Amino acid sequence: MEKTISTRVGRAFARLLGIDLGPTPPVVGDEARTYGYYEHEPTVGDWFRGHTPTDPQVRCYLWDLFPFLHWIGYYNVQWLVGDLVAGITVGAVVIPQGMAYAELAKLPPEYGLYSSFMGVLIYWFFATSKDITIGPVAVMSTLMGSIIIRVQAVHPEIPPPVLASAMAIICGAIVLFLGLLHLGFIVDFIPLPAITAFMTGSAINVCAGQVKTVLGEKAHFSTRGATYKIIIDTLKHLPSTQMDAAMGVTALAMLYGIRFACNYGTRKKPHKAKLFFFLSTLRTAFVVLFYTMISAAVNLHRRTHPAFKLLGNVPRGFKAAGVPKIDIPIIKAFLGELPAAVIVLLIEHIAISKSFGRVNNYTIDPSQEFIAIGISNLLGPFLGAYPATGSFSRTAIKAKCGVRTPLAGVITAVVVLLAIYALPALFFFIPKSSLSAVIIHAVGDLVTPPRITYQFWRVSPIDALIFFMGVTVIIFSTIETGIYCTIGVSLAVLLFRLAKARGQFLGYVQVHSVVGDHILNISQGDPNPEFDDDTNISRRIYLPTEHEGGTNPRIKIHQPAPGIFIYRVSEGFNYPNANHYTDHLVSHVFKETRRTNPQAWETPGDRPWNDPGPTRAERRILLAETPTSPLPTLRAIILDFAAVNNVDVTSVQNLIDVRNQLDRWAAPDSVQWHFAHIQNRWTKRALSAAGFGFPAVSDGSGPRFQRSIFNVAEILDGSLPSAAAQSQVVELREDSKDLETGLKVQESSASSSVMGVSEDDIQVMGTERDAKVNTHRRPGKSGIGTVMAVVEGINRPFFHVDLTSALKSAVADS
Repeated sequence: MEKTISTRVGRAFARLLGIDLGPTPPVVGDEARTYGYYEHEPTVGDWFRGHTPTDPQVRCYLWDLFPFLHWIGYYNVQWLVGDLVAGITVGAVVIPQGMAYAELAKLPPEYGLYSSFMGVLIYWFFATSKDITIGPVAVMSTLMGSIIIRVQAVHPEIPPPVLASAMAIICGAIVLFLGLLHLGFIVDFIPLPAITAFMTGSAINVCAGQVKTVLGEKAHFSTRGATYKIIIDTLKHLPSTQMDAAMGVTALAMLYGIRFACNYGTRKKPHKAKLFFFLSTLRTAFVVLFYTMISAAVNLHRRTHPAFKLLGNVPRGFKAAGVPKIDIPIIKAFLGELPAAVIVLLIEHIAISKSFGRVNNYTIDPSQEFIAIGISNLLGPFLGAYPATGSFSRTAIKAKCGVRTPLAGVITAVVVLLAIYALPALFFFIPKSSLSAVIIHAVGDLVTPPRITYQFWRVSPIDALIFFMGVTVIIFSTIETGIYCTIGVSLAVLLFRLAKARGQFLGYVQVHSVVGDHILNISQGDPNPEFDDDTNISRRIYLPTEHEGGTNPRIKIHQPAPGIFIYRVSEGFNYPNANHYTDHLVSHVFKETRRTNPQAWETPGDRPWNDPGPTRAERRILLAETPTSPLPTLRAIILDFAAVNNVDVTSVQNLIDVRNQLDRWAAPDSVQWHFAHIQNRWTKRALSAAGFGFPAVSDGSGPRFQRSIFNVAEILDGSLPSAAAQSQVVELREDSKDLETGLKVQESSASSSVMGVSEDDIQVMGTERDAKVNTHRRPGKSGIGTVMAVVEGINRPFFHVDLTSALKSAVADS
């Protein structure tokens, strides 16, 4: 096959720039492609073609932007009933919660209703989760309130609603941008311990800050500082408790009492579990309504001097509707708090949606959820909403109500809309202490129970420590600091584990399958026909030589062969950990082998300072007529790259340096490098560019004689191209000669070519092979021949599909 114009132009341009492209690949005919399989390296053009979206992919991308189109056509009455029940129930819960969370955000209560309405109304268009409920949440509201307090101290001219709307738009734009680029995977870098620490610490912070309002303490102290300070100040000012405590403490007790009673009733009368569930779900609305009635009876004629603090006037309708005000000074005012706000939006929503997706057997798309959150927060401020995200408590209620589709959000939006227009007069009498009790009750479920913490400790003690560290930082500092610390420490632990990943030296064990007390052995005529041939015969497996994987220490693990080492890379091979791997490899090799030529340095002055050479006693042994040494010389290194997906320049250069170092140790011989389980074409290309994958060449001696061993497998039916090609298929005779003493390969009539490649081409590749054919026809069980072809590419004989073929090739070469 002639070279393409682009190839000729590329090589000419490389010669002009003085770039050595390495040896020219052998020319392979169509028959060799069919049988020999010449593996081509990936090109930059392949990369761009693989990452450039095609027209069908663009259409699919646009289609996936609106997930509701995938299921809305199948909507039915049964789904509608489930959505109505869930939507109305969540609407009854979100109304008091929304107003309470607005108080946390230092905003008028109606802004909580606006956020609740816009979140559920917009989200369902873009949702991939049927359970999640978008709206104001305690943690985001607390963070928003802290931001407003800080900004107001410096820029009092910026009204809190304006600041909250601007924050929602900027956060929404950032999250939407991440979603449109399909960067939803970034949430995977935030581990579960960091999320639970954030949720637990934030819940404790919110609860501590609401105790003052529940008790109606008259003393003035900040509830936005460190949690421990809030607790101290609250306890210090207990004597200033007002009548509000009667409305707050009893409301909190009633909320927990109803839940306990409903849970008890469910256990005692399982057949009425549905009834008890709805009673428990509606307890928030019932308690708020009950205490609102008491408050109205007490304060009906004393609006100006109520007996306890009331929610106050809530305007009817969307009074804050309009184009949000946003400019550079406003953005600069909260720019430092922006990362924490974005992280809170993402962490809480994705964690909740993934959790309920797993429970209810569906999968969410994080990138699409980013889009849903982003658009909800972009459009919400036009009706007065502030930053909103997924709510844990309302999502749990929605899921237990039997929600069927995201359309339940529209039902919830209708309920909230009715409340905005029909109930403002009633909202005036809601006691603030009762709303604070609702907040404490809602966020109390976010505190991680001890059994989960103990499970962290059982699974990974370091993750348990990260959890405790995050909670401690939030309690003694701020929520934002706790978020940054937990994520930072988690990433640091990840990088440390990656950088200090320890490889393993492997040996082999011959194992047999056992059923009961019977060892399956095909040579003994196994009576169990249900086991196939691969199970009946003994097989070789590779295990760490130091029993690091917990294998039985009484099992003897055999070394691969004298001077041959198998080294398994455990967690990728990139610039952070490449040096750690190779240092371990080299130190072990130096310890377990001897220098091939101890007289490599003629005089002591020629030796490097860090290579003192053998002692006098060792030198006398080495110079004796029959030198004896318990250590072998180094012959080959086999690297198991099953855990490696990509390599980089640093890691490959590290391998080159180690190869040169070991070649000096083995001089005048060369160390052969074999690789097993490489599954990435770009990794093969990178290693090939560094000279790996081919037999080593001794200096000045030309190509080394190399026995190349390839694996063959049956080709697809009907893939023989022609009768002429079939006539070139020859038989290979199985050789029973032991591998340790060398392999004998059957010569055939195809000796004029190797693997379908001419001898000249083989010299170009820098290797000479004694394997003469790549395909053969072996008789099958039915007596009909089976056409075989090599599995891996013949152009890089030292890249192997498994460790067994790599070891056979290394032993054959030695």
